[in-house]
Amino acid sequence: MASTGEEYKIDMENLEENLDKYEIFNKFPTLKKYMVAEELKNANASSVEPPSIKAMVHMELIDYEEASDSGNLRFYPKGTLIFDLLSDWAEEIALNRLGAMKIETPVIYDWSMPDIREQGKSFHERHYMVKVPDDENKEFVLRFAGDFGLFRIMKQVNMSYDQLPIRIYEFSKSFRYEKKGELSGLRRLRAFHMPDVHSFCRDIEQGWDEYENLYKSYNDLANATGIEYAVVFRIVKEFYDKYKDRLINLLKYSDKPAFIEVLSSMKHYWAVKHEFQGIDSVDGNCQLSTVQLDVKDAGLYGINFVDNDGKKKGCTICHSSVGSIERWMFEILENALKSEKPMLPLWLSPTQCRIIPVSKEFLNFSDEIMREIEKANIRVDIDDRNETLGAKIRKAEREWTPYIVVIGEKERESKKFSVRRREDNEKLDVEISALISEIKSKTANMPFRKSNLSKQLSKRPIFVGYT
Repeated sequence: MASTGEEYKIDMENLEENLDKYEIFNKFPTLKKYMVAEELKNANASSVEPPSIKAMVHMELIDYEEASDSGNLRFYPKGTLIFDLLSDWAEEIALNRLGAMKIETPVIYDWSMPDIREQGKSFHERHYMVKVPDDENKEFVLRFAGDFGLFRIMKQVNMSYDQLPIRIYEFSKSFRYEKKGELSGLRRLRAFHMPDVHSFCRDIEQGWDEYENLYKSYNDLANATGIEYAVVFRIVKEFYDKYKDRLINLLKYSDKPAFIEVLSSMKHYWAVKHEFQGIDSVDGNCQLSTVQLDVKDAGLYGINFVDNDGKKKGCTICHSSVGSIERWMFEILENALKSEKPMLPLWLSPTQCRIIPVSKEFLNFSDEIMREIEKANIRVDIDDRNETLGAKIRKAEREWTPYIVVIGEKERESKKFSVRRREDNEKLDVEISALISEIKSKTANMPFRKSNLSKQLSKRPIFVGYT
């Protein structure tokens, strides 16, 4: 379906031979990439190692940990900073935009509990099982979603119709024992972090309102990261016929088409769900955000509210996840690597601006300029190493530094600075106030954290990769 509401019926049984004949796929190549990768199971994409795996190590972001189980990664300072910024953005959506209440629940659960087992059914043989030392017959499971603890909380909550919707947020570290051959850098892990929002609603109509709010918020996040992504819906026919206008409104908001699979009947707990499917640099796909309108689980788990007639009724539940932070990092790196000169979104760049003095003579003045930029809440550092100007610029380029400011006698005298802007490979001659204004305008309304590394490159340890 196009964002205008125009429908294109797809013959899925003969998709491969007819793919190029469908007008919508020729108009919207990202949707076509998704269809080839997921619906046609593109063997080429799945067999090629995504370049982000080497890049995450080379850039001193993330690495494998040999002393741990496969699929459990270590994060270096720059990788931790990016992780924290994305986590801040997820929390901004959940707490400030949506007004959710934050909780925290255990990561380990008794596998003998009937409700825990019931939730585990959909993850066949994907469990991390844990034994305790004083009872060899007792088994625990590491959670693979935040629902475990959340549902146990919500079934004991007293809530009335006029309090709904109630929104709960949890940033849950989760574990899934993916098969060894399926593990792939940040794309597929055994330990990952999921920012989840669950909305407990009075009925379907209120549930749809929540669905739309969640969809739009996650769409804004996807756009803020600059990634290439496709929109995919699965919906029961009865709901599609009744609520098609709501789907069209969502696609208008995204200004994107969507692949919509219409199901003949309810096969799951949800009546409608969607996914934002990121497209990596080798044209593979990766599920990111998802929202599911659940019309069954409240009854199954005893999550009820008191309606205005005084009777207990089951909630309609919007399950949603921003998507694992690790997968967002994967897609951001992959999309950067599609460019000849890769770079991260400015708000996520560990160093947003680097000062390079042409010699030691200009260190003190360079330090003054760095501090002026730093006051504006911009991550800035200075290459004070005993290296040539060319070597310093090459290092900044290898680290995808968005703005490089070279300072010598001309800059000290004129107070105008030679700036290399990576985004468009332009060389600027500007005052520092203009540079600050440009960076601030491009990062407006996005989370900010100070750098977790020394501002002087000479004082930074080398974790991995190049020197």
